[in-house]
Amino acid sequence: MLSINRSIVAILIILILSMTATAQQFVKEDNSGLRPDAPQYALRGDHVVGTQDLIIDDVEMPLEITVWYPALNPDNVTESIDYPYVVKMGMPDMDATVAGQAIANAPYNLEDGSYPLVIVSPGFLLGRTNYAWLAEHLTSHGFVVIAPEHHEQLDETLSDFSKSAILRPQDITEVLDYVDTQVVDDGLFAGLINTNQVAVIGHSLGGYTSLAIAGAQLDLAFMANLCADAEQAADPNAWLCGLILPYVSDMAELAGLDSVPEELWDSMNDDRIDVIIPMAGDAYMYGELGLASITIPVMAIGGTSDTGTPYAWGTQLTFDHVSSSNKILVGLENAEHMVFGSTCEALPFFTEIGFYEMCSDPVWDMNRAHDLVNHFATAFLLAELKQNTDAVATLAPDAVTFIGVTYDAQGY
Repeated sequence: MLSINRSIVAILIILILSMTATAQQFVKEDNSGLRPDAPQYALRGDHVVGTQDLIIDDVEMPLEITVWYPALNPDNVTESIDYPYVVKMGMPDMDATVAGQAIANAPYNLEDGSYPLVIVSPGFLLGRTNYAWLAEHLTSHGFVVIAPEHHEQLDETLSDFSKSAILRPQDITEVLDYVDTQVVDDGLFAGLINTNQVAVIGHSLGGYTSLAIAGAQLDLAFMANLCADAEQAADPNAWLCGLILPYVSDMAELAGLDSVPEELWDSMNDDRIDVIIPMAGDAYMYGELGLASITIPVMAIGGTSDTGTPYAWGTQLTFDHVSSSNKILVGLENAEHMVFGSTCEALPFFTEIGFYEMCSDPVWDMNRAHDLVNHFATAFLLAELKQNTDAVATLAPDAVTFIGVTYDAQGY
C-alpha cells in the first residue's frame, strides 16, 4: 500500500509540474489574460492604459465620452480605477461604478506614433463604461478607444429604443467629427489618433449602430414580415417587434423623411469607418437586402441562446448577408445576451438592485467569454487595421478550435 501511495504522489507531482508549465505559456506577470487559459490575443498588451472623460459640446445635445489611450507611466502608478457608471433606469439617486485597470488622465504615449481609433457603442440603456474590460484590452494593444454616452432613458413603453435607432448613428458621426477637429497640430488628440484607421464595435442596439454606420439600410417591411411569422408561430422573440413597428412613422419623421419608405431606407453610413464588430447586433431591422449594402470587413459575434437579440435574427443574419469579402462569425454556444457586459464583480450595481442576470451568464464563465471576445476582436482589428500577418493566421478557420465556439470565416 505504501508503494502505491508513493506512486500516486509521484504522478500528482508530475501532473502539477506539467500544469504549471502549461499555465506559464499563457500567463505573464504583467500581461495576463482574465484567466490562466487565455488565448494569444486575450493576453493584455504592452501599452499602459490611460483614460479621461470629455464632453463634445458643440453639438445640439452635448455628448459625454470616455477615451482610453496608450499612456506613459513615469511614476509607475498602479493601473486601477473606478469608472462612474451612468444609470438610465429612472434611479437618479443611485450611484454606480465599474472597476477597471487604467490610469486617469495619464499623459499620452506618442512614442509609437498615432493609433487606430475604435468607437464602442453600448447596448440600449447601458452605460459607456460597461465595456471598459474590452476598451482597456484593445488600448493595451495599441488602439485608442472612445465610447459615447447615448441619450436614452427607461420608460414603460421603451420608446427611446426606436428613437435611438435613428439618433445613435448620428452620435458616431459626431464623435468622428470631433476627433477630426482634435487631431490637428494644436488639438487635444494631436499625434495620438490615426483617423485613416477606424473601427466601430457595438453591443445589441450598439451592434445595430455599427451596422448602420457601415452602410446597412433599414428594411422595416422585412421586419414586419419576420414579426408576422414570429407571432403566428408564437415565437418568444416576437416581443422585439413592439419596440420598432408601432413607431415607424415617428422614426421616419425623426430621420427627416416625408413618409415611411416602402422599401430600403436611405443609408446612415459614414465612409470613414473601415471595419465593424457587431456583438449580438440587432440586424433584424435591416434584413437580407439592407445588410447586403455593407462591404467593409465584419466580425459578427453573438451568443447562440440569446433572448435579447436572437442569434438567427442578429449574428447569423449579419454574417450570411453582408457583402463583405472579409467576414467572420463567432458564436458563443448557449451564451445569453449580457455575456458581453461587465461582470458582477466589476459592476456590482446590478446585483444590488436584484438584476444579477445583467452582469452574468447562465452558462458561461464571464471571464472566459471575455477572454475569447478580447482574443477575436483584437486579432481582427490587428489584421484589418494594422495588417498583422500573425493575427490574420489566427483567424483562419482551421486555427480556431475553442470548445464552445462556433466559427466561420471568409477571406482568411
